[in-house]
Amino acid sequence: MKAFADLTEQEILALAISSEEDDSRTYLTFAHQLMEKFPASAKVFIEMAEEEQTHRRALTDAYQKKFGDFIPLIRRSDIRGFVRHTPVWLSQQMTLEAMRQRAEVLELENMRFYTKAAEQASDPAIQKLLRDLAAAEKEHSSLADRLGLKHLTPDAKLEEAEAKQKLFLLQVIQPGLVGLMDGSVSTLAPLFAAAFATHDTWQTFLVGLAASLGAGISMGLAEGLSDDGKLSGRGRPLIRGFASGLMTALGGLGHALPYLIPDFWTATFIATIVVFFELWAISWIRWKYMDTPFLRAAFQVAVGGFLVFLTGIFIGSA
Repeated sequence: MKAFADLTEQEILALAISSEEDDSRTYLTFAHQLMEKFPASAKVFIEMAEEEQTHRRALTDAYQKKFGDFIPLIRRSDIRGFVRHTPVWLSQQMTLEAMRQRAEVLELENMRFYTKAAEQASDPAIQKLLRDLAAAEKEHSSLADRLGLKHLTPDAKLEEAEAKQKLFLLQVIQPGLVGLMDGSVSTLAPLFAAAFATHDTWQTFLVGLAASLGAGISMGLAEGLSDDGKLSGRGRPLIRGFASGLMTALGGLGHALPYLIPDFWTATFIATIVVFFELWAISWIRWKYMDTPFLRAAFQVAVGGFLVFLTGIFIGSA
């Protein structure tokens, strides 16, 4: 992957062209899904798709005037710093509210992208185009009003801060929760392998502590080095990395702490109960914040966590 700061002017335009095309297709997909039950809302998304195509044509014209007809395919997923959205075609049937939230986040992302791209461009004409597109994204009317989800009054207009809050949840909170889940599940095997191999609670605690801190350091570095936060608006890498690493470590320490109890079977019994509640909490988090049906989340987490748990016991008892 390439850092946004390292993109050339040609690559920035190519990225913008593909992004507008992707967003247009996303809105058309929403319109197709809503057409039967919510034709008025579907029409709004069709209009939004047409707006994105207008932006794409302006960007394509600017690109061809300076760089020729060949446009390399560069997508957001190729560049560090962009949010990784679940592709619409892989998502379950989305609600109108979920579609509205996705569109609001896309508008905010695009505004930030064009603002940063204009600062990085050197050609005055391209700078002006990118600034105009940033202004167009910023001045878009409230999607809540346009989709008829709120009364058309000044108080009903969605403030930019609300959209930023949704983007913060998507970019910061959810990755942190992923770290918490990783720490909770990945440390099960080494902890219980050590427990049943040694039957020594102190040694087991040390293994759990080492696994938790190691996973925390690894996740913290991975998150902190993933991007500088300037394009995505995710904030300072040091803070993000610390938060992700801390949550990962806490996820592993939860079932390691019971082994401070001297009696092996008492500690193991309590640790097993803690694991049960950890897996339940992870299922709830995936349902609450990651749009995963609770039963499916519970099944995925329970089966995966249980297999990791049994792996540790099996290896430790060998």
